[in-house]
Amino acid sequence: MSGPGQGGATRREIFQQPDLWPTTLVRVDDASARLGLGRRLMGKRVLFTGAGTSAYAASAAATVNENCVAVPTTDLLIDAERYLAGVDVVISLARSGGSPESAAVVERVRALRPDVFQLAITCNPQSALTRSALDGILFLDPRTNDSSLVMTSSFSNLVIAGQALMRRAAVGEAVDICAPHGRSLLPAIDEACKSVAGAARERIVMLSSSPLQAWAEEAGLKALEMTAGDFPVVTETFLGLRHGPMSFVRGDTLVIALLSSDPLRRLYEQDLLRELRAKRIGYLVGIADMSDPDGLFDAVIPAMAPRLADELRTPFEIVAAQLFGYHLSLSSGIDPDNPSPGGVINRVVQGVTIHPARPAQ
Repeated sequence: MSGPGQGGATRREIFQQPDLWPTTLVRVDDASARLGLGRRLMGKRVLFTGAGTSAYAASAAATVNENCVAVPTTDLLIDAERYLAGVDVVISLARSGGSPESAAVVERVRALRPDVFQLAITCNPQSALTRSALDGILFLDPRTNDSSLVMTSSFSNLVIAGQALMRRAAVGEAVDICAPHGRSLLPAIDEACKSVAGAARERIVMLSSSPLQAWAEEAGLKALEMTAGDFPVVTETFLGLRHGPMSFVRGDTLVIALLSSDPLRRLYEQDLLRELRAKRIGYLVGIADMSDPDGLFDAVIPAMAPRLADELRTPFEIVAAQLFGYHLSLSSGIDPDNPSPGGVINRVVQGVTIHPARPAQ
């Protein structure tokens, strides 16, 4: 295990996740009882929001219910009137709650739609977000408030919390399966990710199908930010890759593909992988069941939840992408705890000026 200053905090925060997932369910249940969230959310149009990794968490949370949508705070802040149409509830997801847009969005929504119920899910009890005009706050376990620059524990637990508010029973069953299974599988995932990181050359592609698109976006971001942008990354759907982005793929491009648990989706995914193989482009890595007999891949990373419904898998399968980014960072000579020592990016976003809203027409 890496020592202090060489990714020790990031590694610890990745590995602790299976222990934290059950604590998130407890906190969801406590907040639901305290705030009457079952009544407030049932049958309502819910908008999940967040910035950066938290925006991807919002997108993953929204996939579990047809009444949910996801809009990044970075869009909601500057175009709130359009996105709030028909919305009953806004749920803000944030690790630190210190990004300037986080509190500003709450205040903007309150000014435009005082009838909208606003809830925050955050890992930090002391922030501008928690002091804003919210109707309720759900605090996650303090250990989810990652000390590393990159979000790991915070991401998976924010997703689980958001999903559990909408589908408590299904998410509870998923956590019951994946928490113990994840603990036992993590060493094998770690070793496979270390090997795959060693095969990376110049470019990376992250592929998933629609219910897991937030996984691909967050996976791509982890590889990008943990290597200070040394590896260009494209995130796409399997079917979308043919429509232009395949031109990015070269012979040695690392293509990491998360296979769907849905049989029909998998047929389309397998067709695309066979096409890449036939064209002799891409070093193909599958996040899949190790017993998968298809033989489509040059390497396989064990999937944590290969049989779980796709819309529930993101918080569990993201662990592989986090460990891949961690090992890619080390192999690039970068400290995963602080992959941007020059301050190009920061743990809490800086430099955002919140401008007064335009007058109502």
